[in-house]
Amino acid sequence: MQAMVIERYGKYPLKLADIPMPAVGDHDVLAEIHAASINPLDLLVRDGKLRVLLKYDMPHVLGYDFSGIVIQVGRKVTKFNIGDEIYGRPSKGGAFAEYISLHENDIALKPKNLSFAEAASIPLVGLTSYQVLHERLKLSAGQKVLIQAGSGGVGTFAIQLAKAMGLYVATTTSEAGAQLVESLGADRIINYKTEQFDTLLQGYDAVFDTKGGETLEKAFKIVRKQGQIVSVVGPPNARFGEEERAGFVKTNLFRLIARKITKLEKKHNVKYSFLFMKPNGRQLEILSQWIESGKIKPVIDRMFPFEEAQKAMEYSESGRAKGKLILKIK
Repeated sequence: MQAMVIERYGKYPLKLADIPMPAVGDHDVLAEIHAASINPLDLLVRDGKLRVLLKYDMPHVLGYDFSGIVIQVGRKVTKFNIGDEIYGRPSKGGAFAEYISLHENDIALKPKNLSFAEAASIPLVGLTSYQVLHERLKLSAGQKVLIQAGSGGVGTFAIQLAKAMGLYVATTTSEAGAQLVESLGADRIINYKTEQFDTLLQGYDAVFDTKGGETLEKAFKIVRKQGQIVSVVGPPNARFGEEERAGFVKTNLFRLIARKITKLEKKHNVKYSFLFMKPNGRQLEILSQWIESGKIKPVIDRMFPFEEAQKAMEYSESGRAKGKLILKIK
């Protein structure tokens, strides 16, 4: 089958290659991929910035969410049948390809009201938003959350999910993204180019950080005492290492790289945690219900043919995308 691969870490172009069909285990399904989407995760993996968390053999096929049709099932699969239209977030990538094999617990039936392209935009950003807002932060109606980068792929989904949960949502975006985030339900919109969110907001219950760096550090100023900050790009800390049973060496490495954030945690009496999203078919089923009820809709910036995957990666890296970028494979 054909796939877009990286042959080594670094800012090298994707290469179209013929690779073997994936093996199908007892609990796996083999799917013909119709569409995949580009995520910042693809860039981080390509550049080798996640090697402390994820290490892959080369050549490696990028792509961390997809939609398609089941064409084969393992002998112990009970949830899916040949011909089912599915979507999911493969744990080891592999969606920039014609076919993919993955565990039945990592996928769900595609929302009936979405096309394959629309469905491919959901799994990674949807699961990330759900696991941050619903599982980690455990926010309830009426509470206030700042969602960074509201017009991005994660942000556009997270705003909608937060509003469906009854939350008050502030978000940052540029002037070009203001109309979009307003249409998604954002209550307070901050133009990050002309305004400083840390001087305008205070007393927030939580921050959903998708930027890291100085932006993450400033977030501690706006959260109430005993509030929470969850980052999906900031440094993993020792708490994350312990939760993931990463071992003594890695946990202490995380403690070292997060020491500045840990100091801010203690200074402001705010809990910080790093979240690395995990595939979860059951949670995708929950998201499908919200999508089919019309409470959440996909936001797509543009679509690219499979052979233009490198162009899609470059556009993603530019930071100009409003919503998701889709690779049309079938």
